[in-house]
Amino acid sequence: MAHAPAPALVLREGDEDELRRWVRSSAVRAGLAQRARIVLLASEGMANTEIAERVGVARQSVLSWRSRYAQSGLAGLGDRERSGRPREVDARKVITATLTPPAKSTGLTHWSSRELAKKLKIGNATVARIWREHGIQPWRSEGFRFCTDPELEAKVIDVVGLYLDPPQNAVVLCVDEKSQIQALDRTAPVLPMAPHLIERRSPDYVRNGTTTLFAALNTATGKITARCQPRHRHQEFLVFCRQVARAYPGVELHLVMDNYATHKHPAVKDWLADNPRIHAHFTPTHASWMNMVEIFFGIAERQAIRRGTFRSVRELTTTIRRFIDHYNTDCEPFTWTKPADQILKKAKRPTTSETGH
Repeated sequence: MAHAPAPALVLREGDEDELRRWVRSSAVRAGLAQRARIVLLASEGMANTEIAERVGVARQSVLSWRSRYAQSGLAGLGDRERSGRPREVDARKVITATLTPPAKSTGLTHWSSRELAKKLKIGNATVARIWREHGIQPWRSEGFRFCTDPELEAKVIDVVGLYLDPPQNAVVLCVDEKSQIQALDRTAPVLPMAPHLIERRSPDYVRNGTTTLFAALNTATGKITARCQPRHRHQEFLVFCRQVARAYPGVELHLVMDNYATHKHPAVKDWLADNPRIHAHFTPTHASWMNMVEIFFGIAERQAIRRGTFRSVRELTTTIRRFIDHYNTDCEPFTWTKPADQILKKAKRPTTSETGH
C-alpha cells in the first residue's frame, strides 16, 4: 500500500542555516547530524519513504523526527533523558581512585578510562563521563617553574615599568635572538591548496644549514630591526647591538634582554660602558616570556618559516628579510596589560602547601 506524500515541513526562521551547519560539521554527533538531514530533506518536500531510504533509517524514525521538530524546533532534535534506574556508580569513588596514582607494579604513570574501569569493575564510558562532569583530565600534563632569581621583584618592576610608563624622549627595544632556524627543503614538491583540500607536504626533508635571527622590537611602534647571523656568540650579538645603535642615533636606548650568557659577556658590558646612552634591562631568570620580541618570533615562525621550503641558508635568510620588510610596512605595537604586582603574585614560590593532601 503506497503512502500519501506528506506536505513539506516548514522550517522555523533561522533554523535552516543551523541545520546545514550540523550536517557539515565533523564535531557534531552523528545522530544529531542525521536528524538534521532528515528535517532538511523533509523541508524540501521529499517523501518520507524516500528520506528513510536515503538516510538509512526506518520510515517511522522519519515521522518521529518530523513530529519532534514541528513541536519543539531544534530543541526537539536533541536526546531526551532516558527512563530507568538512577545511577548507582558513586562518582566520589571514581574521583578518589583517579587521583590515587596506579600501583608501581602496573608500570602506569596515570590512569586511562579503560584501566580504571577494569580496576573498579565498571564501564569505561561511565569513568569518562564522570571525568568530563568534574573536569578531570589524567591524560594531560603541564610543566611549571618557580622563579628563583634573587632580583625577581626588582627586575619585574623595572621591565614592566618600561612597558607601561616608558621614559620620555627615549626608545625601549626588546632584544633577543631566535637561534638554530633550519633551512629545510622537502624531498617532494609541496602540493598547493585547492578547493576542499589543504596544502600538503611530505614528512621527509633535507637540512641545508641553520641561521640565527637577531631582532629588536620597538615597543612604541612595533617596528623590527633585525639581522641574520650564522652563529649566536657574543661577537655576533655585539655586531647586532652596533646596528641597533646606528638605527637609533642620538637617542637614549633601553634594551630589554633575557639572561643568556651572550648578553652579559664582558665584551658586551664594556661596549655598554662605552655607550652610556644605551641601558640594559634584564628579565628575571626563566622569564624570557616577558620579552615582547618573543611574540614577533612566534609570528615569524608561523607565517614565514614553518611552512617554507629552503634549498639553502641564503634562501632562508632572504625570506626572513622579505618578511620583516613586509611586516614593518604595517606593524603595530603590542600592548602590555599585566601590572607587576599580578606577575609577582603568580611567580613567587608559595611558602606553605594548601593542597589538602
